[in-house]
Amino acid sequence: MPTTPRSSVTPALYMATDIHAGERIWATAHPHDPLMEKAGATAAEWAGTVADDSGEPVLILAGPGNNGGDALVAARHLAAQGFRVVVASRADPTRLPQDAARARDAWLQQGGTVLPHFPSSQRYSLLIDGLFGIGLTRDVAGEDARWIAQANALACPKLALDVPSGLDSDSGRIRGCALRADHTLTFLGLKPGLLTAEGPDYAGTLHLDMLGVDPATMPGTPGIALAQLDERHHLPARARNSHKGQFGHVGIVGGSSGMVGACLIAGRAALCQGAGSVTLGVLDDRIAVDYGEPRLMFASPEHLAAAVQLNVLAIGPGLGRGARAHILLEAALPAPCPLVLDADALNLLADDPELAKQAARRTHPTLLTPHPGEAARLLGVSGMEVQANRIEAARTLSRTYHAEIALKGAGTVIAHPDGRYAINTTGGPWLAQAGSGDRLTGMVAALLGQGLAAGDALEAAVWLHGCDMETATPSTAR
Repeated sequence: MPTTPRSSVTPALYMATDIHAGERIWATAHPHDPLMEKAGATAAEWAGTVADDSGEPVLILAGPGNNGGDALVAARHLAAQGFRVVVASRADPTRLPQDAARARDAWLQQGGTVLPHFPSSQRYSLLIDGLFGIGLTRDVAGEDARWIAQANALACPKLALDVPSGLDSDSGRIRGCALRADHTLTFLGLKPGLLTAEGPDYAGTLHLDMLGVDPATMPGTPGIALAQLDERHHLPARARNSHKGQFGHVGIVGGSSGMVGACLIAGRAALCQGAGSVTLGVLDDRIAVDYGEPRLMFASPEHLAAAVQLNVLAIGPGLGRGARAHILLEAALPAPCPLVLDADALNLLADDPELAKQAARRTHPTLLTPHPGEAARLLGVSGMEVQANRIEAARTLSRTYHAEIALKGAGTVIAHPDGRYAINTTGGPWLAQAGSGDRLTGMVAALLGQGLAAGDALEAAVWLHGCDMETATPSTAR
């Protein structure tokens, strides 16, 4: 499996199995230095910084696994620092994992108590969530769900340990219900589920602590968090003695009647992102100039789809799904240059298995930028299934089409044909409006035309798009 470089710029993403493997590696090499003690002590330090100044007790909810053990260690450290601490747990002491059982015994030996019920009548300066961590494999229901609902109803700040209880750390989907944290302190590495789907809304502000573990000793992983741009995402500085022919001729086909704006938005974005020249093939024959951006050129969509003298071709924004659109997409698929497929081009692929096969057989770079609904149609599943595991959906599309994929949404997932993937950390709900995807299409086409490799261009465009940096280029967004 391909692995990603580990650096402060591109932090690795770890599935639950990766974290468990890293914990085993540490335990074997350091049998007398348990990670639970480190995690609990770190949690206590963070608790002191995020608790409000009311002077009320800290409420700690401890679950039946090692996440609960981390919380019990934190309770012991907070009490030693002079905090008033209330611990509640429904866990059976006789069934706790070994380290968690030791943490509970140490808390009791220090004079602490464990309540078997949720103490809802008290005010608190902070709630620490140690109910369920990355090991949760079932939906939360019954009394556990009631505890989470009561925790969510409290007015105090909430600090989740590793992941908010009920959030799937691999996918970001909610397992029945989940705690809404103000802060999440995650250990040993970032988890994909904290960055995509429901994760960003439930995790709050993320804090990562490696607990003294060298990242180089962690298992290899194909995923990264796209936290900022690396050198590979940057274009070289332009020489003063430059001309437009050096920076790519981008063609964009789309803009059927009533949807011309989509094609114009994509074209304007390509110019803003530095493309040397942009030609639009607009299906609505009444449009021959963009008075808001007169630098855009126009040609017949049939001529443009043939990709004559183009460095990159994009097709889909406002394309429609009629017979003419189908013919244009079929003509565009053999283009001897990078091809960006978006919007109705994706719907046409989903409608016609033969077109889909042609797209998968392309030898030049192919990039698909679906939203969850389009991804669902391409995969022949429901939108809910796509959202339940966005990473796997994106990687499946990448394998199927031998293409670079940007599955848009909260925590856009960029999947590469070699198995690597990235989750973007920029963007937000302000992008949830018509035209955002069209703009991304133009941005990635411009970066391709200027010479970035296909996967790097897609990552850079997604990151810049999320920053809302309309006139930025990778060479300036450092």
